[in-house]
Amino acid sequence: MTTLDKAIVAKIKKDGLDFEILVDPDLALMYRLGQKKDLNNILVVEEVYKDAKKAERHKSNELKKAFGTEDIYQITQIILKEGELALTTEQKRKMTEQKQQQIISLIAQEAIDPRTGAPHTILRITQAVEQAKVKIDPLKSAAEQVPAVLDAIKIILPIKMVKRKIAIKIGPEYAKKIYGTLKNYGIEKEEWTNSGDLICVISIPAGIVNEFYDKINKLTAGSAQTKIIE
Repeated sequence: MTTLDKAIVAKIKKDGLDFEILVDPDLALMYRLGQKKDLNNILVVEEVYKDAKKAERHKSNELKKAFGTEDIYQITQIILKEGELALTTEQKRKMTEQKQQQIISLIAQEAIDPRTGAPHTILRITQAVEQAKVKIDPLKSAAEQVPAVLDAIKIILPIKMVKRKIAIKIGPEYAKKIYGTLKNYGIEKEEWTNSGDLICVISIPAGIVNEFYDKINKLTAGSAQTKIIE
């Protein structure tokens, strides 16, 4: 098991309060990425803190109010899946490099030079990404970051992608939770119904449609209604 001096903080904010746990950096990351299915040996200390550095613990009633349970493992599961994970410098470097390669690969599948109609090479796209100093989030999916990367490099590299417009309807139980993700992809139109449903239209590169569907279905337990309209 990882020693306390090598542990990292995983945290989440609920109702204005911080909830922090100390975890094994490698095992916590594997769990976050779905490569580890159980919580064995992830927790370095079985406590939930207000401030892990000061060892200020939360009271049981605060945990119950925020998470609906006092069970440390159920709380750990929520924090690791929904909260922030303070990656080590080496983890962040490796994951950022891998995620950048995935994003570039997705763009290269559909990208053309609008002046000639010729496809862009991976090398050309890579150089544009590096020149634009695009910030890559190592924990967000590659597909989710493609629109922002395209916006950043198009001032350097003339580039055009085949686009698909998708209409989406999300029920009230998932609408607020998923809104931030949809916004990252790029919402063109949106409407909130009286019943709390979110109806919106997004425009995304054709090459990431399947990844987009997988992401939305996962976040809504398959309840989202989608339709390609253009």
